[in-house]
Amino acid sequence: MHIGRNDKGEVAGIADAKKLLEDLPNKIRDLLGILVEVNLRQEDGRDYLEMVTPAYASPISYRGHYYQRSGSTLQELKGAALDRFLLRKQGRTWDGVPVPKVGVDDLSVAAIDAFRTLARGGRRMEPAVLAEPAASLIDKLHLLDGQYLKRAAVLLFHADPERFVTGAFVKIGYFRSQSDLLYHDEIHGDLFSQVQHTMELLLTKYLKAAISYRGIQRLESLPVPQAALREAVLNALIHRDYAVGAPV
Repeated sequence: MHIGRNDKGEVAGIADAKKLLEDLPNKIRDLLGILVEVNLRQEDGRDYLEMVTPAYASPISYRGHYYQRSGSTLQELKGAALDRFLLRKQGRTWDGVPVPKVGVDDLSVAAIDAFRTLARGGRRMEPAVLAEPAASLIDKLHLLDGQYLKRAAVLLFHADPERFVTGAFVKIGYFRSQSDLLYHDEIHGDLFSQVQHTMELLLTKYLKAAISYRGIQRLESLPVPQAALREAVLNALIHRDYAVGAPV
């Protein structure tokens, strides 16, 4: 970065270059907490300053606030956006953050058993791995960060993930119009239970099947194929932004 060039890149020169040479490193250190190299340069008899800033692995704040360039504007990061920014700078993802004061013994045995059953049916894991104790299985699934469980483990296998993640549940509503809610349900628990109970409610309470007959046989046709409905529910739960704190 150069100080003393105009918009065309030509050296326009600056007054008190030697004073700025001394003041700038101290002010940047005090405001940003980083060290920069400031060099005095000359071109065509005019002074300008060259600032060399090394790339920092950790994010840098200005007076405790974080900003990110968006086009030609500078946006202050807050809330979930700030969380994602800080995690990305640390090479982490939201669901990979460790959760203190919760261990494998706190997880739902029923949820882990449900996972074992589904995994055996899908044949995507070795039977020997699925037969291992819960602690070993959680480790093989890369859901541990040292001695701590990751957020993903809590969402998947804890009976009450809302203790750790705000809004980690599903809401279903039936609207007669855009503003007229007739009835609704909430589904809580581990993610496996949420998927199962959401599907059951949608199929038995919320979706109206068209009825036809083939002879004396009654046929029911749902407005949405069950496979597409299942994919929609899974995608909604898997790809939602849990950092926002709002339910699906």
